[in-house]
Amino acid sequence: MNFKNITVAGSGVLGSQIAFQTAYKGFNVSVYDISDEALAKAKERITNLKPYYQKDLGTTDEEFEEGFKRLSFYSNLGEAVKDADLVIEAIPEVTKIKTPFYEELGKVAPEKTLFVTNSSTLLPSQFAEATGRPGKFLALHFANEIWKNNTAEVMKHPGTEQANFDHVMEFAKAIGMVALPLQKEQPGYILNSLLVPFLDAAELLLVKEVSDAHTIDKTWMIATGAPMGPFAILDVVGITTAYNIVQTKAEATGKEEFKQLVELLKTEYIDKGKLGRETGEGFYKYPNPAFMEKDFLK
Repeated sequence: MNFKNITVAGSGVLGSQIAFQTAYKGFNVSVYDISDEALAKAKERITNLKPYYQKDLGTTDEEFEEGFKRLSFYSNLGEAVKDADLVIEAIPEVTKIKTPFYEELGKVAPEKTLFVTNSSTLLPSQFAEATGRPGKFLALHFANEIWKNNTAEVMKHPGTEQANFDHVMEFAKAIGMVALPLQKEQPGYILNSLLVPFLDAAELLLVKEVSDAHTIDKTWMIATGAPMGPFAILDVVGITTAYNIVQTKAEATGKEEFKQLVELLKTEYIDKGKLGRETGEGFYKYPNPAFMEKDFLK
């Protein structure tokens, strides 16, 4: 299957990255979000990727602009997907948002269109029926800062047709990713099966007041040689995403410590606009976070 026209639904931190990386690699990309205001933020987010592409990939001004020209922006889902060969869903990690989205998408997308979810923690089989085309639905999961952390985990559900799995593997390679096949459904895939418990452990140390965020990061960085600790990683992921994941856990488990963590993230970070690196402050202040200072590890 020769993909040419890609729609990215959801233009948050990762959705914007997926959209630009795909356009940068030569595809026509329609970006969908629920409002013109959200799309205006997406354009700003994508424009702000320029120095990172220049620093990490040696991208020229001209190359970046060529990529940007291949993007178009829509707040009408039918318009956004009318020519789509593939729709990449990157909307919030909330089942009651994703399910009606897929029901609507299945009605307005062309018969040829494949759907993939970039969900980090939810399984494709949870939404396969809602799509109306389970054989053409699977998961394609990216890591944050996809231009350099270029993993693409491709995960089928029991009803995914093998040919469509293969098509998505090839597409992932075409946009510069290392395509990583998962043959069985696994909540969190490979990356988040490793990463989320690590981040949870760090956040629970914080909410239990065992230590502060910077000390926890410092411990991890010194002891393992890692370039970033868990709270620096959370700033990159975005604290809203972390909040959504923890809230789902609090509801599923009923554990008091997760409820306390939800409250902490909401009142001390989200309500104060400290959403992570993108907003200039989360657990650290940017563009010069403390963990980058030469004395941090002393």
